[in-house]
Amino acid sequence: MLRLYDHPFSPYAQKVKIALREKGLEFEAPLPAGIGAGAAGGEFVQANPRGEVPALIDGEVRIFDSTIILEYLEDKWPTPALLPTSPAERARVRMLEEVMDTHFEPINWGLAEIRAFKRAGGELAQSIERRAAKQLAGYFVWLERQLGDRPWFNGEAFGWGDIAVAPYLNGSRGHGHHAPAGSRLAEWMELVNQRPSLAATTKDITDMLAGGARGMTDVAKLVEEGLFKRQYRDHRLEWMIKVGGLDVVAKGLERDNIRFGPDLS
Repeated sequence: MLRLYDHPFSPYAQKVKIALREKGLEFEAPLPAGIGAGAAGGEFVQANPRGEVPALIDGEVRIFDSTIILEYLEDKWPTPALLPTSPAERARVRMLEEVMDTHFEPINWGLAEIRAFKRAGGELAQSIERRAAKQLAGYFVWLERQLGDRPWFNGEAFGWGDIAVAPYLNGSRGHGHHAPAGSRLAEWMELVNQRPSLAATTKDITDMLAGGARGMTDVAKLVEEGLFKRQYRDHRLEWMIKVGGLDVVAKGLERDNIRFGPDLS
């Protein structure tokens, strides 16, 4: 059976689980031990030396990065196809995925840093939240244009383009930022979340919370004590600095409660 190292809250892992479910592939999805403290090891880190989810184990094959995993699944199990047929349309949905992975994701991630992990308070937190709200409103307009008259982001049928967008818009909705009422984007959101693959992936989150996952207040305390380290690499670090959170980064470095990708050897 396929093994997907997962965290239900990760939109990157959610993308892969949606694809696996759409293709009817059985898999198990263990949570890597020690991932919150940046101390994961074993098979998980052998599969992904960056120490982040998702990582896929398929027999002797080990793959990390959600996009590369999706490409592997599409190559090995091409039916049902998730990518559009034409090269131009494939490029379109891959660019859509790139925007969501590297531009949209850090906004949701940054809101969690402020709200759940209590990285900032007072005027700084309010300022960051205002910047995030303005950015999200802009992306909703942009996504509305990308959807256009298509029934799905992928085109005539659900696929890669929809998988690339859905986890992130569900994440922003969880922060109270919804696609504008009456928009085609809002209609698409209602439609896409009715798919069994999306419903099952959302249920993974609620099951984890119901199963006794630490409350966010406890996690914020662990962050303050340096026992829980959130990863600040690439686009996330850029976003936090861009919205005025340089002090957040400086304090995280001082308290040793942020982490970056490990050196490989």
